[in-house]
Amino acid sequence: MNIIFFFIALLTAFAICGIGIAIGEKSWLIFLISIVSVFLLMGYGFTLKKKQRERS
Repeated sequence: MNIIFFFIALLTAFAICGIGIAIGEKSWLIFLISIVSVFLLMGYGFTLKKKQRERS
């Protein structure tokens, strides 16, 4: 289960890097995609963690 959280955290970190790259390139499309993916990935990680805690 920890490997799943690792991949979610890694993908979230890449999405946050994507925000910085989008600002540097002045690309609104990449910026919006990165922001949405950060929210989705973090939300998925938190809900997965909550479900894991409830099972224990």
